[in-house]
Amino acid sequence: MINEPALALLELRSIARGIKTCDEVMKKADVQLLDARTLCPGKYMVLFAGAVSPVEESFRKGIAIGDDMMVDELFLPNAHPQLIPAMEACAVAPEVDALAIFETFTVASCILAADAAAKGANIFLIEMRLANGLGGKSFFTMTGEIAEIEAAADFAKKAIAHLAAMVAVEIIPRPHKDLILKVS
Repeated sequence: MINEPALALLELRSIARGIKTCDEVMKKADVQLLDARTLCPGKYMVLFAGAVSPVEESFRKGIAIGDDMMVDELFLPNAHPQLIPAMEACAVAPEVDALAIFETFTVASCILAADAAAKGANIFLIEMRLANGLGGKSFFTMTGEIAEIEAAADFAKKAIAHLAAMVAVEIIPRPHKDLILKVS
């Protein structure tokens, strides 16, 4: 696991160009591939992490290779340490006082919003689903005290307001125990 990693995301409208871009990104610098796959509808995503300088170098190479096929991109130096475990669905949630579900139209906006939420308030990121079977949309779940969850949701909204990418946010105080088993 990389401490305080930089994260980068490249989303392309061509699967073929996406695979080629992924190969070039991995060859350019010492980065860790977190995810590379197709997204609905017919797009390709490359997500990688590492130290800031190599990630930035690979990110720039990826944008150059992706060129006219780029749909979205994100370079996030010093990403919050909870992001990768949430993406890998291996975060072990503490006791859940309140639950928030934050839904976005894009992968990049979801990562950006989750990072802002985790950096802005005392919350725990439970899971992040990045467009997998979601028609291109993404979401993350978080828990914490209700006041912290509300503050985190505000930080997340502000972080992506300029993108107009938020679908919805729902906050559930004291969620039912059976629901918690499904989302954690």
